[in-house]
Amino acid sequence: MSNVMIGVDVGGTFTDVFVMDEATGEARVAKVPTSRPDQSGGFLDGIGKQVSDLSTVAVVVHGTTAGTNALLERKGARIGVITTEGLRDVLEMRRRDRPQTWGLRGNFEPVVPRDLRLEVPERTLADGTIRTPVDIDAVKAAAKQLLDQGCLAVAILFANAYANPENETRAVEAVRAMWPNPHVSASSEILPEIREYERFSTTALNAYLQPEVSGYLNRLENALTKGGFDGEFMIVQSNGGVMAVDTACRLPVRTALSGPAAGVIAAGYIAQTAGYPDVITGDMGGTSFDVSLIAGGQSILSPQTSIDFGMVVRTPMIEITTIGAGGGSIAWVDKGGLLNIGPESAGSTPGPVAYGQGNTRPTVTDANVVLGRIDPDNPIGGKLDRLDVDAAARAIDEHVGEPLGLTTLEAAEAILTVANSRMAGAIRLVSIERGFDPKKFAFMPFGGGGALHTGAMLDDVGIGRAIVPRYPGVTSAMGCVIADMRQDFVQTINAFVDQIDEQALAGYLQDHVDKGHAMLDAARSSFEAREVIVELDMAYLGQTHTVAVPVAVTIEGGKVTPPTRDQIAAAFDDAYRATYGRLLDKGVRRVMNLRTAVVGRRPKFDLETLAPEGGSVEASLKGSRQVHFASQWYDTAIYDRLSLPVGAVIDGPAILVQPDTTVLVDPGLRATVDKYGNTIITRTGDA
Repeated sequence: MSNVMIGVDVGGTFTDVFVMDEATGEARVAKVPTSRPDQSGGFLDGIGKQVSDLSTVAVVVHGTTAGTNALLERKGARIGVITTEGLRDVLEMRRRDRPQTWGLRGNFEPVVPRDLRLEVPERTLADGTIRTPVDIDAVKAAAKQLLDQGCLAVAILFANAYANPENETRAVEAVRAMWPNPHVSASSEILPEIREYERFSTTALNAYLQPEVSGYLNRLENALTKGGFDGEFMIVQSNGGVMAVDTACRLPVRTALSGPAAGVIAAGYIAQTAGYPDVITGDMGGTSFDVSLIAGGQSILSPQTSIDFGMVVRTPMIEITTIGAGGGSIAWVDKGGLLNIGPESAGSTPGPVAYGQGNTRPTVTDANVVLGRIDPDNPIGGKLDRLDVDAAARAIDEHVGEPLGLTTLEAAEAILTVANSRMAGAIRLVSIERGFDPKKFAFMPFGGGGALHTGAMLDDVGIGRAIVPRYPGVTSAMGCVIADMRQDFVQTINAFVDQIDEQALAGYLQDHVDKGHAMLDAARSSFEAREVIVELDMAYLGQTHTVAVPVAVTIEGGKVTPPTRDQIAAAFDDAYRATYGRLLDKGVRRVMNLRTAVVGRRPKFDLETLAPEGGSVEASLKGSRQVHFASQWYDTAIYDRLSLPVGAVIDGPAILVQPDTTVLVDPGLRATVDKYGNTIITRTGDA
């Protein structure tokens, strides 16, 4: 049986591949430009760089941005909605929020135009009582009308379907019987949870993505099969777990932020193994800088996110803050004479000016090239032979230097200063503004450009040290291999604690656990262990926002025993006190939602297999070149990072080069190689 596992992360600029042979402990990486518009080309090209015979591969796990890009670029399918009479405009009214918070300006168009949002007679009350049975003939007529208007998918969105799905289930059965493809999404299946707009939005966006994402994944699966692959193909979810391809095709909305989530999972595992359970991650690719915080070895999950204004997705996601400050982010001067970075990016095509592919506006990468921090003779990705330093300098002069009255070097430094300031702001947002002291955390930069900005993050934010993983440019691809299989379920309870129907609660839990284990059983993966995680969304009566309350359940012989009312009340008190510091006297506790996660723990490979064997610092030295730091040039030693031995100590200024990234060690910093091949960067004077 093969022991080869492949992780593939498709980013906005590069597609990254991480190959792990568990039998030999050998790891191989590849980085190729992301193909446009069909990302499957770069996916297969990247795998082909390292694996010639797909029949030797056991598992391929993919972190994809196909869904995210379709939402951001509004390139999903033409879809329709069938909803309760009077509710066709919920998707457009949203929460009555505005694109411009402090003004009345701004336009918003939902992904489903009004003429494709059709109403049918039916009504379920909030307590689950059916006042008006669904009119099936009206449902069939609406479905036919949507098909005639060219819809490729449909979302069924009925009022209060979370409380009683009977009307919606009958409608879905009727529509699926006549719909020509599987792209029928029901709100009671996607999100059986209170809050009408969030349920409607998540379900509609799921339908919007189904044709695009399922088509993309099916093309990949077919191409892998034709290449001889007979293993398991899985997809990373936004919650950091993985799911089977058929699940991803049915629930594509769960793939939003799939790639960045894989990076956080890998970063957490690497940092925890290296002895740093508290870490702030910074994934700098070609388009964005993604930041997340891991405390005590645990990623923070958010119940929902907004992909863009009015595009709310309510499904568990690793909390990731994204800003437009990637290597390809374009630097520009606005009408007021202020220097800005992003959000527009040059991406992989045409790429930075130095790539020589037609772009004339400077990027963050161009600034690093002009300052000598990136070797123009060895660009990452393997597509180009050399970077055009002179073209990058001319672009910086024209678009930044001349408008601001700066020399080329001053303008390049200004670009990096602004980019670093924005990245530091994102780190403060996930740490200081949420009550965490960044001094107690380590910083893990990864992505193709993250390790170039380590020193700036240590100085600007005050973080004590940084951990650069062995293969920072393909960390998200590594995370695909590390991620566990996970299935999440939710059910609205909406009851006061002392009125909870414990029998009904047990039924919901049992249903979640049975479905979760069935999905794990259907997978072809082996699991070291299985785990059931249960949380309740709770609040005091009158409060809008809830607190996530972990509760313990007992499972014996497959039968689930839920917590008692008293145990739920005590767990809420502990969680609320930990969050807000005190309880509310005479407050009435209420349970809003039950959340269950069934997790299959996949075997993890030993990170020590990535560490270098033998070698010496002297043999790793490749020479030196002039590099610009803080307004002056330094003669900077250049090392082959992958051949530096365990225990090697390098004082800055220095540059550590490898095929997937460049690690910059600023003056005053020290780099040390640990037993896992990570590079630990600290201030020279620190113990």
